[in-house]
Amino acid sequence: MAQNDTKKRKKPNILVTGTPGTGKTTTSSALSESTQLRHINVGDLVKEKNLHDGWDDDLHCYVINEDLVCDELEDLMEEGGNIVDYHGCDFFPERWFDLVVVLQTDNSVLYDRLHNRGYPEKKLQNNIECEIFLVLLEEAKESYAEDIVMALKSDNIEDITRNVSALTDWVRNWQPLSS
Repeated sequence: MAQNDTKKRKKPNILVTGTPGTGKTTTSSALSESTQLRHINVGDLVKEKNLHDGWDDDLHCYVINEDLVCDELEDLMEEGGNIVDYHGCDFFPERWFDLVVVLQTDNSVLYDRLHNRGYPEKKLQNNIECEIFLVLLEEAKESYAEDIVMALKSDNIEDITRNVSALTDWVRNWQPLSS
């Protein structure tokens, strides 16, 4: 089924994932600008379209309804040409993505970013532990073919610029699978 979907698409779909604070939105926005692919920030989409089951007071975030999110994105993903930006990845259908990018950030840099966002201590520690234990990279490798999963360092603007350049090249060279 993945091959059939890829044959229909004229443009690739990319998932940009990683622990909060690793630069997903910055990278996705810059990549969207350089490739003219559509940037979909799932966190924003959840808020805008009420694709959640309420608010989690402990983690200070919405409880995403994964089924509603997937239903909302289905047609866009079939069409292709999307950069999906979200900190989780295991609930998206494997057939949607041609590339899964996992951004990784040094823990001291990540701590500062999340602290500056005003994350409560529990949420900050939870996210730092996720990064230490490579939770998002492992989730991506378990959910998608390993040959489409790419881990990229994202500690500073130079890393982001280099990543966007490499990903732009990847998009330009992408070809749908032939029959």
